[in-house]
Amino acid sequence: MIIQTVCVLGGTGFVGRHVVAKLAAAGYRVRVLARSREKSRHLWPLPDVEVVEADVCDEKVLRRQFAGMDAVINLVGILHEKRRGDFKRIHADLPVTVARACLDVGVPRLLHMSALQAHEHGPSRYLRSKGEGEGSVLRAADHGLKVTVFRPSVIFGPGDSFLNMFSPLVRLAPVIPLACPEAKFQPVYVEDVARAFVASLGEASAFGKRYDLCGPKVYSLKQLVRYVAALNGVCPVILGLGSRLSYWQARLMELSPVKMLTRDNYYSMQADSVCDCPFPAVFHIQPAALEAVAPAYIGRS
Repeated sequence: MIIQTVCVLGGTGFVGRHVVAKLAAAGYRVRVLARSREKSRHLWPLPDVEVVEADVCDEKVLRRQFAGMDAVINLVGILHEKRRGDFKRIHADLPVTVARACLDVGVPRLLHMSALQAHEHGPSRYLRSKGEGEGSVLRAADHGLKVTVFRPSVIFGPGDSFLNMFSPLVRLAPVIPLACPEAKFQPVYVEDVARAFVASLGEASAFGKRYDLCGPKVYSLKQLVRYVAALNGVCPVILGLGSRLSYWQARLMELSPVKMLTRDNYYSMQADSVCDCPFPAVFHIQPAALEAVAPAYIGRS
């Protein structure tokens, strides 16, 4: 399959910026659908990248923007709901709309971002909605759409919303009560995720597959917070909370305007975000270790 033109949804986000940059560097012509073209200035200098203001939830708009494209990449996702039902709307309903628009206008290739441990019967609304979305796009393969689904663990890199979230906390608080301290993660570098997306575009063996993406090492949440503290040159006392106190901390923090932790996050952490297999060999990527990347950006902002 020859891919020359790619339409990206969610191309202005943390992962999207890296995917779009790698697509441009590889010589693809890229159309990025964004809510605000003005807020996408960082993409303007990239060669052969067009930013179009569009409502990605409008199927008519998608059909118009997908026409003539060889592939579509859906990276749209949220970590927290502003209102009940946002997870379903973004993670479950939008993928159906995207897949249907691809089929309607003859786009042959679709790459979809899901999440590790996503399942229709998962422990949280986030994981259930992600599971519904990936199930929908994979079923579209029965109608001829060449689909690949990616399921990363927590993604790290400059500008991430995970490790960077802990930096101000460890610098300010001498004692940190930490919910779900033994929850497990296998962080994967954003550049490796982006490389996997781009490498899969014309890879026939990836059609109809879903790939779990993880870094080389598993950490508990407590270990990650302690590591961020060390990079910031501080050593706070980290008090791991039990299950009941973790739930109540999440419930209280959910009321804050800045959502560092919600009850849905608490439920998500009941399923360890780790892979039971190495990084997919088909992409020929040796995933970067957290310790090789994080010191360059944690504690320096």
